[in-house]
Amino acid sequence: MLQNLKQMKDRTYRMYGLVPYNISPIQQGIQFGHAVVEYGLAFGATTEYQKWAKEDKTFIILNGGTTNKGYHLENGNHIGSLNNHRQNLWDAGINFASFFEPDLGDQLTAVVFLVDDRVWDKVTWPEYDGTFYVDGTPEATEYWNWIMKFDESEQEAQRIVFLRDFLKNFRLA
Repeated sequence: MLQNLKQMKDRTYRMYGLVPYNISPIQQGIQFGHAVVEYGLAFGATTEYQKWAKEDKTFIILNGGTTNKGYHLENGNHIGSLNNHRQNLWDAGINFASFFEPDLGDQLTAVVFLVDDRVWDKVTWPEYDGTFYVDGTPEATEYWNWIMKFDESEQEAQRIVFLRDFLKNFRLA
């Protein structure tokens, strides 16, 4: 337990956020900021947030695609890609905060979440480079050993791998 606490204090964090592509850059930054405030309200007491807020303070704002309120008359329910990304974070158990802009019809305009160096530092934490089968799947034992290098907790290691894979899909806003 004390080892995990020390490792957590040694982590470096970045606040990642997804914003819609079709608002101006200044609005993307403002919407991101609104969501960061929401994150602080929800998770401000956590060790990770305190470390980020006091020491790291880095923002990464990414293009999250489209957003809408989720109802389309012709096709029934339809949600934008930003809304889908939010759902994927929820399904994976990632702590995140959202902001819904009242001046844009309460559309989802930002989703933010903290990411530690095991996700973005590919020098210290390289990608899996083991054996792949013809169908593209990794060899199970090698891949499992690679996953478990991220953390002694299987749940935490899986969370890190999810975020690494998830973030590959985005570009800077």
